[in-house]
Amino acid sequence: MSGIPQDLAEAIAQARSATLAALDEGLTLIQVELVLPELKVMPVAESFLAALEPWGDRLKIFFPDAGAAALARRDWGDRPFRITDVGSGRTPMTGKVQPEDGIFLFIEPSAVEVTQVEQLCQEAGDRPVIFLNPRMEDLAIIGIGYAGRQLRDRFLNRIVTAYYLRPIEGAAVRRAFPGQWEVWLEPADENADYQLVATRPQRPAGEALDEILLQATGGQDTNSPNAAVNAAAQRQGFLGQLQNFLKALSN
Repeated sequence: MSGIPQDLAEAIAQARSATLAALDEGLTLIQVELVLPELKVMPVAESFLAALEPWGDRLKIFFPDAGAAALARRDWGDRPFRITDVGSGRTPMTGKVQPEDGIFLFIEPSAVEVTQVEQLCQEAGDRPVIFLNPRMEDLAIIGIGYAGRQLRDRFLNRIVTAYYLRPIEGAAVRRAFPGQWEVWLEPADENADYQLVATRPQRPAGEALDEILLQATGGQDTNSPNAAVNAAAQRQGFLGQLQNFLKALSN
């Protein structure tokens, strides 16, 4: 799979390909994360659905609440798949998952709904479940105590990232299944391509990511004020294009 996408459409296309590769490997708990500023998930989800067209009416899509589900039904028109919501702790979960369902897509499930989402995944059994931009690991909600650790061990840590894209200052982190996690450095020349500077079996974050970037830049701190100003002055590539694209979607 090619490197850093040039726009949001290419990022979604990469996410579709990586998801299908993960499904071909038999994975049943898959997530796609586009960690992009000002991202509107509804048009992203509609474009991503092209990967799941072969399932037809065997595809079921879950939104966090009834309002979002109703909005999708209105905006997406007549489609073969079914759209519903995950429900709430006060709403019966019976009948949300049916024997004829073949694959499930959850759109932006959050930590608020994680209990219902886990229950629905248990009912799905060995049928594949895909999470698009999940936000289920909010420590303020699920906590760091015993219950939170149990939830991670039992459910959240079993989810495999098929696609991940996150632009950061002067760089980007990407993963496209079955490849490893990648760190790409943004070029000073806007006409040049991003440079792959590291691959890791696990997602690089925090100090590990800082160390990769420091080594790649010869010890120059990409978070320093001067470096940030210089990068911003030169940047008209991936991040700038994405921000313009996202603003256009929100208008």
